[in-house]
Amino acid sequence: MPVRTSGSGEVGLGKSVGLGLALVSAVAFGGSGVAAKPLIEAGLDPLHVVWLRVTGAALVMLPLAVRHRGLVRRRPALLAGFGLFAVAGVQACYFAAISRIPVGVALLVEYLAPALVLGWVRFVQRRPVTRAAALGVVLAVGGLACVVEVWSGLSFNAVGLLLAFAAACCQVGYFVLSDQGSDAGDEAPDPLGVIAYGLLVGALVLTVVARPWRMDWSVLAGTAHMDGTPVAAGLLLGWLVLVATVVAYITGVLAVRRLSPQVAGVVACLEAVIATVLAWVLLGEHLSAPQILGGAVVLLGAFIAQSSAPAKGSAEPVARGPEKDVADRHTAA
Repeated sequence: MPVRTSGSGEVGLGKSVGLGLALVSAVAFGGSGVAAKPLIEAGLDPLHVVWLRVTGAALVMLPLAVRHRGLVRRRPALLAGFGLFAVAGVQACYFAAISRIPVGVALLVEYLAPALVLGWVRFVQRRPVTRAAALGVVLAVGGLACVVEVWSGLSFNAVGLLLAFAAACCQVGYFVLSDQGSDAGDEAPDPLGVIAYGLLVGALVLTVVARPWRMDWSVLAGTAHMDGTPVAAGLLLGWLVLVATVVAYITGVLAVRRLSPQVAGVVACLEAVIATVLAWVLLGEHLSAPQILGGAVVLLGAFIAQSSAPAKGSAEPVARGPEKDVADRHTAA
């Protein structure tokens, strides 16, 4: 009896929705910098901004954590891993890295994550990946080198580079853990519950690291300046919490579940491009010709990667080869 598969139209729609969610997530994550930088310039420590961001999002998602409290008993390792790696680990390692090496270098190393995801899929999960997906990763990383102008601040501080690489590994954890249980049907852990508890765990870990009791809370009652324009600090914090964290994580996890970790990882490289463009528009930061060219290369890499792989639920394999084609013809005969 032939196996029934979903129609190409349904698969195509699922992939389109997944790509749309991935782009929304990249825009939301990319918009964090333009809100965080004025707060930092107003007097807040970077780690305190991260703590406010994650803790505020955890409080927003707290009702969902209560609703999905059964996850604590059913999937404790997943919740702890998501909180430690996908939330606290990425943030803490990245900010620790930029205290030792230039931001551009740290970003470039962190966004090696899509390449590491391909390695995880190929050598740990033992699933094939397409050459086009690998090419997309190479183009995206090369484009990012131009976007962050890595040549303008080369630094080989060993500790800083290791911390940036740790941030990349934590980001791999974000994509891989977001995909956990996505093929389990009704038994799959609810993504909103996973995010809610991940944020709670991340907030607890960051409380130890950031020590918020030392924060200058009066900054939040005042105003910050965005390219000379005064903006209420509370409004910027609201954007960080609701858009750059809650919306970003929800759409990002849903995108991974509709696409795959490797495709969503490459599309996420657009975050650095979006952050650079928003800083240019809203903060008045200069955007050079190499950065514009690099952004175009990242877009090309993301397009190649996403077009090379089917959406979740597709009957197509991740990669085809001559042996598979021969087997298909033999079966048909």
